[in-house]
Amino acid sequence: MPFGAAVCQDGSIRFRLWAPKAGRVDVCFENGRIQNLPLISLEGGWFELTTLEASVGTQYRFQIDGGIKVPDPASRFQPQDVQGPSEVVDPGVFDWQDRQWVGRPWEEAILYELHVGTFTPEGSFRGVEEKLDYLRDLGITAIELMPIADFPGARNWGYDGVLLYAPDSSYGRPEDLKQLIQSAHKKGLMVFLDVVYNHFGPEGNYLHEYAPQFFSSRHQTAWGDGINFDGPDSRVVRDFFIHNALYWLEEYRFDGLRLDAVHAIADDSIPDILTELAQTIRLRLGNERFVHLILENERNGARYLRREGKNGKRLYDAQWNDDLHHAVHVLLTRESDGYYSDYVRQPITRLCRCLKEGFAYQGEYSEYHGANRGEPSAELPPSAFVSFLQNHDQVGNRAFGERILQLAPLQKVRAAMEILLLAPSPPMLFMGEEFAATTPFLYFCDFHGELARAVREGRRNEFARFAKFNSLETRDQIPDPNAEQTFLQSKLDWENLQRERHSRWLTRYQQLLSIRQRLIIPLIKRISGARVQFCDEESRAFAIEWLCHDGSRLGLCANLSDQTLMLPPSCSGVAIYRSSPEIATGFPSGVLPPWSVSWSLAGWPITDPQHFVSY
Repeated sequence: MPFGAAVCQDGSIRFRLWAPKAGRVDVCFENGRIQNLPLISLEGGWFELTTLEASVGTQYRFQIDGGIKVPDPASRFQPQDVQGPSEVVDPGVFDWQDRQWVGRPWEEAILYELHVGTFTPEGSFRGVEEKLDYLRDLGITAIELMPIADFPGARNWGYDGVLLYAPDSSYGRPEDLKQLIQSAHKKGLMVFLDVVYNHFGPEGNYLHEYAPQFFSSRHQTAWGDGINFDGPDSRVVRDFFIHNALYWLEEYRFDGLRLDAVHAIADDSIPDILTELAQTIRLRLGNERFVHLILENERNGARYLRREGKNGKRLYDAQWNDDLHHAVHVLLTRESDGYYSDYVRQPITRLCRCLKEGFAYQGEYSEYHGANRGEPSAELPPSAFVSFLQNHDQVGNRAFGERILQLAPLQKVRAAMEILLLAPSPPMLFMGEEFAATTPFLYFCDFHGELARAVREGRRNEFARFAKFNSLETRDQIPDPNAEQTFLQSKLDWENLQRERHSRWLTRYQQLLSIRQRLIIPLIKRISGARVQFCDEESRAFAIEWLCHDGSRLGLCANLSDQTLMLPPSCSGVAIYRSSPEIATGFPSGVLPPWSVSWSLAGWPITDPQHFVSY
């Protein structure tokens, strides 16, 4: 890695900083006595020094032109938060014992998104490690950690990270994270990391002081100047982020990355940073083990997901499918504010298109965005789209962090869950949804002074355009993101599992994920297309079949209305799941009770179908 501090074979430490604005850079050691050593100026704005005066564990900062002292932007650890010194870490010390682990194919992915600080009472990497057996028994195959890059303060969602190579010290040390990943691998679980490459957080970022070339005024974002991926000196900037991705995949052996809000990355170069980053990773790691890359992309950029050749080579494995979530959310809650307004009309049709073709918006005009949105996605396989009922955004960006069961009746949510967990696209759960968690997930951070005031007021003003928050008095009730209590309220209450309602909900998830692992996952690679057999907005019912190249078929019939419906002849085959026993015994064929689904398989050998059917 060309950035930061590296341990050499003779025990010396090489310090390296790109500081094109600086005339002089010193490294300042802060273990006991302060000692300054000048770095040698190299071409292209680089400064470098190799010395025996430092060792593993040495804490250091860089001093710019005899003035400001800054942490290493590629620091591997910040024991005293983003304002403090960086620590020299030897990545070769950890004793990896999972070298036989090569990961799992993407089609086996069942994701579980969690926030390290609120997932357990401990709020640490070790706390997550203690829950691995629970997650495996639930039926999860992949854990997705919300961003962990060092952020200011003791609590944050992670999207305000400023030192992108340093796991936040509030969660533990680097070796604690490595131990979590190694333990997960031993249990057959993949571990993904959410990374943020579209901006740096508002506090603790000193790049402007010595490397303003990291930013470009030509591209403006919600956070100010965009990252300079396509202007002068952008080569080093691109390398900084590409090496960051490789760092998490190589030094920590993560199984994949989820790139946050890539629609906010402005890059006019060819290839753009998303393409180059993925190509570099595939070239470097493609033959060693399974490595998966996932996008969040509001633009529905299908080109990043295309498969090529018989082996299905691709840049990115999948994208979070917001279209599917929004259509389902409107059906469950009838909400129409904000981006939900695009889905109020024909939500059943949009849901069917998502199940059949991936995106609902494939170039059509979006009234909410005021522009055409999306690219054709019908040729992509179902595995290119991650489905979910909840995630950190859809819960946490609500004023009071309500989960879906606080917004819609259980019967409706259950039907939606029964669709998403068994549909071919890889499903993602948000921590606690599997046991109907009662705790909210609120927006929280730990800023101070003027920044804290600005964040608090900005958060409340965001909701001014919503009818129920049109009064200042109502907006003042929105929790203060900086208050510690807001963070504590967001911690999962695991005692919920002691109550029958919650344990019963958990059992339902376990049953569905068991069926998915046994029957759905083996089919996914065989799917060659899908057909909507009927889709009726008025009755809110639909039927769809996924067709496999070997002749087998996966069928879904769904009634998402409050009325019992007689459906036209549709999905044939052996029933593998029904929402209720009435579908099997109390009603004639083709009749579905309100908010119920029926799944079937045809042309696929099932020795004991009753073993799979659940109610």
